[in-house]
Amino acid sequence: MRHTESAGNRVQNAPFADHKARNDPSFEQRFSAGVNPAPVPSTNPAPQADNGNMSVDAYRKKHEITIICPGREAPPPFMSFQSTCFPSEILREVQQAGFKAPSPIQAQSWPIALKGSDIVAVAKTGSGKTLGYLLPGFILVKNLRHNSRDGPTVLVLSPTRELATQIQDEAIKFGRSSRISSTCLYGGAPKGPQLRDLERGADIVVATPGRLNDILEMGKVSLRQVAYLVLDEADRMLDMGFEPQIRKIVKQVQPKRQTLMFTATWPREVRKIASDLLTNPVQVNIGNTDELVANKSITQHVEVTTSFEKGRRLDQILRQQEPGSKVIIFCSTKRMCDQLSRNLSRQYGASAIHGDKSQAERDSVLSEFRTGRCPILVATDVAARGLDVKDIRVVVNYDFPTGVEDYVHRIGRTGRAGATGIAYTFFCDQDSKYASDLVKILEGANQNVSPELRAMVGRGGYGGRGPRRWASSNDSYGGQGAYGSQTRDGPSFQSSFNNSSSGNQYGGAPSFHTSSSNNQTSGAASLPASGGSGEGLSFHDRFYSGNSRGGDRARSRSPPKAVGVSNW
Repeated sequence: MRHTESAGNRVQNAPFADHKARNDPSFEQRFSAGVNPAPVPSTNPAPQADNGNMSVDAYRKKHEITIICPGREAPPPFMSFQSTCFPSEILREVQQAGFKAPSPIQAQSWPIALKGSDIVAVAKTGSGKTLGYLLPGFILVKNLRHNSRDGPTVLVLSPTRELATQIQDEAIKFGRSSRISSTCLYGGAPKGPQLRDLERGADIVVATPGRLNDILEMGKVSLRQVAYLVLDEADRMLDMGFEPQIRKIVKQVQPKRQTLMFTATWPREVRKIASDLLTNPVQVNIGNTDELVANKSITQHVEVTTSFEKGRRLDQILRQQEPGSKVIIFCSTKRMCDQLSRNLSRQYGASAIHGDKSQAERDSVLSEFRTGRCPILVATDVAARGLDVKDIRVVVNYDFPTGVEDYVHRIGRTGRAGATGIAYTFFCDQDSKYASDLVKILEGANQNVSPELRAMVGRGGYGGRGPRRWASSNDSYGGQGAYGSQTRDGPSFQSSFNNSSSGNQYGGAPSFHTSSSNNQTSGAASLPASGGSGEGLSFHDRFYSGNSRGGDRARSRSPPKAVGVSNW
């Protein structure tokens, strides 16, 4: 027997045999009752988008949907919510959320999932995949009617705690009217509350692999009832080294299950684990899966510049934003993330998030960012994937990441759920090895490529100019430039500051609003009157002159002008 209770309420977990055998008849009978449900037709349908009389082939062509299922015919997509025949309570939640039609990944994955097939879905981030797997999971939970205190029916594995909590939020939001219970298990937080949720029972468990393995080893959860397993952002989980934990978890799940894998990329490692864990899956591709492709809804501006000019350019970008616009700024190191956040906080509402932050700190920062109390988030790649805030307008790559795949996932924080977005990227000499791949990404998304960036591809380095002679070779920030006090040769931003402290919408932090000065840029930032040091300086000047490293060794010469910086 695989599941027994001891006096200490410890679940005795033992691995199942190879899942491909699927040899448990009793489970198969219960499972088959749920994989081909007959949902109650909606009496209150969600609003519909106008797809006219579009044929299945035309719909798939329009949305770049390709399906791989040798020897089988894939079911047609649900081109409207009404055609899904989801129960009316689910459609009411969809209607209240303001969705007009299923996203392409939802439209095609729902009918396949409702037939009980395993799925590999390859789609960019922000494509609506969370509801793509949650809503069929709700149907299965209602049909199987398991006792949730004996373990979950649906298990969703996620690479990060941020993504896990966001999936949990969606499960609560869209499952509340169906009375579906859920909980979230992730590291960096006390186990006690999570264990109490499991004891009370949860139909759906969303978990990071590490924390779930810890709780499995404690014997505090059984996965023998799991009929629906989801691997979300599978490529990211493998990148983070979670493959051993994933395989260990899957061994605790019934062989006769339905498995759905969602991934933004389709490299060899992901194909291998899909082959091992899924049975005869239907592969649904949205867009081109042969190479990395950026979201075409995002306008990408790549500026070939110098590390020394980043602060000035960032200041200009932030001053151009509308009041309250949400902006994410990505840095390569935790130290730079904290430093940039501190300096920005003096002029704008900014907070930092990275791996050294406690879970409570991360939750607080993300909450303030979502609500707009702190509209600027400075982050390392810990937030590059999994952060789902629908109204992020701008992403700034202050430091270029260690590869174009991370670049695509960073900028994918904007332009989500059908919205448009803007991404600014500072590209320096030390990033030149990524120039060729970056140009391919830009061209694949129909974006402009500057002559300066093309020159870096052709000649290598900083457009063939060689190293920057004025940068400190001993810079402890890993190539971020020399941060001693500098005499700047650019225009002062003091004239655009409005020293009124009224109208602050960020709880004391300066806010974006239109300046009444001669500044020609709409949405200029204001700076409340302050008696602190550095009053009247722009963020750029503070960042360079206020740094403790060599701040008293001001240099008289001005740095060279940035090469290839566009005129904005």
